[in-house]
Amino acid sequence: MAHHPALAARERQESGKGAARKLRQQGRIPAIFYGPGSKPMKLAVEYIDFERIITGTSGENVIIALEIEAQEGNQNRTVMLKELQSDPVQERYLHADFYEISMDKEITVNVAIQLSGTPVGVTNGGILENVKRELSVSCLPDKLTSAIDVDISGMDIGDAIHIEDIQLPEGMRALEDGRLTVAVIAAPAVEKEEVEGEAGEAEEGAAELEGTSAEESGEE
Repeated sequence: MAHHPALAARERQESGKGAARKLRQQGRIPAIFYGPGSKPMKLAVEYIDFERIITGTSGENVIIALEIEAQEGNQNRTVMLKELQSDPVQERYLHADFYEISMDKEITVNVAIQLSGTPVGVTNGGILENVKRELSVSCLPDKLTSAIDVDISGMDIGDAIHIEDIQLPEGMRALEDGRLTVAVIAAPAVEKEEVEGEAGEAEEGAAELEGTSAEESGEE
C-alpha cells in the first residue's frame, strides 16, 4: 500500500469570517472534514505543514493521512483534498476541504490530461487544438495518478485523438464517452485565409455578373 503524507489537524468550534481570519493570522488554515459515513467536522491545520504536503502537486486529488485531534478523541482518517481555496494575489491558501475515502473503494475524480511531444503536424505548420484538458475517471485510491500522459508526437494535420484512444493506467477507467475529442491538429491558419480570399474574389465576380441578386442573397 502506498504511503500517504500525514497531516495533523485539530477540531475547531468557531466558524465565520472573523474566526477564519484569526486562524490565518496564527499561521493556520481553516478546513472541513466530511464523508459518506462520517459527521462533518470543522478543523484547523498548520499552514507550513499543509504547504509542505501539496508543494509540487496540482493541489487536487491529493491523498492525505489526516490525524485529527477531536473532542471525542483522536481519529486517523484517510482523506482526499477535494477542494482548495487560495488567494491568487497573495499566493496563499485560504481553506481546504478534506473528503474521507476508503482505500478498497473506487473513487471518481477528474484527472488532468497532459499532452507530450511535438506533433508532426505542428512541425508541418498545423495548429494544435487542446480540446479537453481533464478526464473523469474511476479507480481505487492507490491507482490514482496526478495526470494522464498522452503522446501526441505522431499526430499529423487533420489527425485527432479521442478518449477511446488513450491508454489509461492499469486499474483506471474513463467515465466519459470514448468518442469525445481530446486534441486535434488543425490546418495552418494561412491556408484558411487563402481559401477565404479566393472565395471572396469569386463572390465579387458573381456580384458583377448577377447585379443586385448577390446583395439580396447576402443579407446575413
